[in-house]
Amino acid sequence: MYWRYQHGSSLRDLIRNLLRIFRQLLVITDGDVGEALNHLDEIGERYRLWRDEFGPADFRRLIQRRGEVRREAAGSLTLTRKGERAIRRQMLEEVFSKMRTGGAGEHRLPHAGGPGEVTDETRAYRFGDTLDALDVNRTLGNWLMRTGGDGLPAESDLEVREREQQTSCATVLLIDVSHSMTLYGEDRITPAKRVALALTELILTKYPKDTIDVVLFGDDAHPVPIEKLPYITNGPFHTNTRAGLILAQELLKRRKTANRQIIMITDGKPSAIHEDGRLYKNPFGLDEKVVAKTLEEAGRCRRKRIPITTFMLTADPYLRGFIEDFTEINRGRAYFADSSRIESFVLVDFLKNRRRRVR
Repeated sequence: MYWRYQHGSSLRDLIRNLLRIFRQLLVITDGDVGEALNHLDEIGERYRLWRDEFGPADFRRLIQRRGEVRREAAGSLTLTRKGERAIRRQMLEEVFSKMRTGGAGEHRLPHAGGPGEVTDETRAYRFGDTLDALDVNRTLGNWLMRTGGDGLPAESDLEVREREQQTSCATVLLIDVSHSMTLYGEDRITPAKRVALALTELILTKYPKDTIDVVLFGDDAHPVPIEKLPYITNGPFHTNTRAGLILAQELLKRRKTANRQIIMITDGKPSAIHEDGRLYKNPFGLDEKVVAKTLEEAGRCRRKRIPITTFMLTADPYLRGFIEDFTEINRGRAYFADSSRIESFVLVDFLKNRRRRVR
């Protein structure tokens, strides 16, 4: 695809596409500007992207002028806050592009939400309802049924269509950073990172009354600031799902909103818990002690009315029983999603489940 950028395209198109490739490489290289630029140089050489009037040195000067990177005293280039925002914005745009291509539909709104979209469901008229919500067909039908067409309409004939509204929601995104997220050459951490970048940008720009916290869990769990999302990577960790759930509940407790949820992206079974001040771990099979403590937290979340939506990046039948138990106890939802499509799955689910009926 890259040679199209050189042949038959303008310099502006070339620069725009180089910037998109560069930001993708930054996600893959955990925000390492130098490594991303080295890969871009190789791609440019292989696909003959560079021109006499615009080469690698020109691109480096460009991204510094744009304020997306800055040169440190030691001479190395690092991302700026503007560069971090540019990555989040691009990840969101690309996810929406995939959603349109895949038929999930465009979910961006050109204006701020008002009283809510009209639905196909109706109910009896109540004092204070506006006439623009009146369902004419149902109202006429009620009048005909009651009078046979001979008589005056009454208030009891009136039916209005229900509306939906966008309500504020507090979300914690849990991301598994255990060693298996890059096991056997399969990169699962990059798609999970893209989800975090896109979802945070969606909430920051489209739902300013919402909140989102991102939590990484491996041997332990810790929050990560939004500006540090491009630098997320996994490590030689076990999967302490319980620690992630405990921290998520603590963060949601601080949010002053009735709607709270946890979205969890993981690819494996829970294999560790904290016990008596130490890490108890068992990477082999489903350890009964670890499973029991993890399911206990799922039940605690349910009692606090915190639903958990789990996205499993593997379809391993060995784990299906655990996920079914986890989901049933929490009364949440679970999806087995391919890592190449996880971004669209998460955003579609998030948008769908923000909608609340106005009663």
